[in-house]
Order: sequence, then C-alpha cells, then structure tokens
Amino acid sequence: MNVFLLTMGCAKNAVDSERLGGRLVSAGHRIVASAEEAEVGIINTCGFIQDAVKENVDAILDLEALKGAGALRHIVVAGCLVNRYESELRKELPSVDLFARAEDWDAVVNYLAGLERSETAASRTGCGRVPLPGTPRWSRYLKVGEGCDTFCSYCAIPLIRGRLRSAPVEALVEEALTLCREGARELCLVGQDLTAYGTDLYGTPGIRRLLTELDAELPQGVWVRLLYMHPDRMTEDLVDFLCGRRTVLRYLDVPIQHVDDDVLARMNRRTTGEHIRRIFRHIRENDPLFAIRTTIMTGFPGETERQFGRVLDFLEEAELDRVGAFVYSPEEGTPAASFPNQIPRSMAEERYARLMELQAGITQARSELFLGRDLDVLVEDAEAPEEGAGGEVWGRSYRDAPEVDGAVCAAGTAARGDLVRVR
Repeated sequence: MNVFLLTMGCAKNAVDSERLGGRLVSAGHRIVASAEEAEVGIINTCGFIQDAVKENVDAILDLEALKGAGALRHIVVAGCLVNRYESELRKELPSVDLFARAEDWDAVVNYLAGLERSETAASRTGCGRVPLPGTPRWSRYLKVGEGCDTFCSYCAIPLIRGRLRSAPVEALVEEALTLCREGARELCLVGQDLTAYGTDLYGTPGIRRLLTELDAELPQGVWVRLLYMHPDRMTEDLVDFLCGRRTVLRYLDVPIQHVDDDVLARMNRRTTGEHIRRIFRHIRENDPLFAIRTTIMTGFPGETERQFGRVLDFLEEAELDRVGAFVYSPEEGTPAASFPNQIPRSMAEERYARLMELQAGITQARSELFLGRDLDVLVEDAEAPEEGAGGEVWGRSYRDAPEVDGAVCAAGTAARGDLVRVR
C-alpha cells in the first residue's frame, strides 16, 4: 500500500518515523511524499506543549478532510499525542481508524497487514530505518534513548514518554555505521538529555563511552553533533573531553531555561546561574569560536522583572551564538501548572520579544567573527550555473544544526551531501 508518513515535533520523533517507515517498507509498503498519493495517512504526533497539541490536531483534521473527499482511505494517529490524550482523541476524532502509542509500531504494521488480509511479517533490515521522502541522507539523527528522569516542574515528557530508557552503546555504534554506509556525513545525537545517557543501563552516565566508541569506529570526515546537553551535569572536565574528540563538532546545545537561582529551583533544575556561567566561560576559554546554542523560557510562574533582567544580563555577558526562546505554557499534569503567580501571556510574550531582539544583535556579532575565515560546509542544496555565470550552494557549517540554526550561501558548484571549503 502507498503510505504517507507525516512527522510532527522534535528530531527524536523523526527517528521514530524512520523506524516505523523501515518496518513498513520491510512489510512491502511504499512511503510516498504526499497524502494525495497515499491510501493510508499516518501522523506521528507531538504532545509536548499546548501550541504543539493544536498544531497536531489541525494536521489530523487535514487528513480527515482528504479522507472525506475520497483522496485517502485510512488514517493512523500515533505517537506522543496518543500517549497523552488517547481517550479524548477517540471521542473527538471518530474518522481516525487507528490510534497507536509512541513506539508501538507493531500495532501500525499489523493494522496495515490486516487491511491487505495478509499475514506478512515485518522483517528488520539494516538498522530498521528508512529516510522519509524529502529528508536528506547526508544528515541523520541518532536517538540515544527515550524518556527522562529529570522531572522539570514544567515538563510533560516523563508523563508522555516515561522514565529514561537508553539504547546500548554497541547498538548505537552499529546503527551509526549503518547510517554512514547509507550516505550520512553528519550524525546528530539526540535524546531528552545526552548527559544522562546510559545511567539506567550502566549506573553512571555513558556519554563518554559512547563518544569514545564512535570516535574509534566512524569513517574519516563524519561529523558528530551533540544536541540537548542538560546544564546540571555539564562539567569543565566533560567539556575538555568533548573538545578532544576527533568526530565531535565544536558545537553544543545546552538548554538552560533561566539563570536566576530561585526560578531554576522552582523549575526543579538542579543547578545555579553561577554554574551555568562557569561552564560557558570554560567553553569559550577552550575555544573562542566554539558554537553554543541554548533555550530560554519566559514567563515562568512567579518570574519577576528583576529575575528576567538577570537573563538579559547573562546574554550580554555570555555572547552565545544562538538562542531559542519560548513562552511558558502550563501543561496539564505538571507541578508548575498549579503554581501561584501565573504570568499573563501578554507579559511573557513581551519579555520573549525583548529577549530575542537583544539576542539578534549578539548573534550578528558572533557571525561577524567568521568574516574572512575558511569553514567546512555540508552542502544541502545547489543551483546549477547558468551560461556565463557561476553556481550557488547552500549548506551548514559546524555552527549550524539542521532546521534550527543558520545557513551558508556560497558561490561555486557542488553536489548535495558534499563537504566543501568556503571562505
């Protein structure tokens, strides 16, 4: 059967979709690029915050409209939204044919097998993943585990995905090598918190062991990019270790959320503003051109103007390369949703706007440090040269994570997936 598979939410969901896609292809189905080409539409959902919930429900309604018009025969809704709101979804979306919880790919494969009146088994090949239509083979995500044991007071992830469940080092190394054989030049390691990886398996964090093995086994020239390093477990020694790896890029995504000690404590973030400052100073001392991304929340319950001002002061002091901010959302079932002194949405949005305006200038200044320097760029797109004119390529340097950071545009010619040197 022709299957359209839509991924919502984070990079970890993208890996899940590739794994589901691998099961479906092994069972004889074909993944197509649009719902209009498909008999079955599958949406792998996100239920992290209420804005995401609305976006996901709208996407399901789009599939319902296609089914009502006869362009689609079956709808499958899977993933985090089902984990969180299955009973409500069943009541509100009667035209959905199957609801499947996150990672319950057997339910999806068996449902499609039943539609074909077949007992086809879903054999596993390779690492059990296929890149979906429109996604690059040269940049792939490697999910090191699922769930989280940190229990930040605002976060619904443990409610949706459960406790930490790490994949063994050996399995991850084999999956990474398979992705490289399929053409990957960049492996982005994702998990709810890479610094906690392996504590459930080995009794102590296993990120160093994993990166040491990847360093030894990966082909020359493959990038390893680390996303989502929790600041609580970041140390100077860990920074030094990362900077000594052959494959690991000089790039870290360390979502701090805030720097005021009282706010951090109410968030159940077991760190302090001074610890965060010390770690970021150490990174900069190690390499002034190290690329640092973080995430900051505005409008957490009880956040005062003075506490928010400390965030702005920190940004000017730390000179981070990239910052993603978002407005606090009270999530059902989380402790913070019942905290007193909930901040009006309008005030949280005004603080968000001020933060992003300040950071825009800082990001610009950081980018200007690279004028005249040579950078390796992973080519994502290219425009063929016209007669009498040169071509153009677009790609990403070590400073640019997929989808969330910037891009490099350069004069020249290259193929997608090439690594090229750019001035």
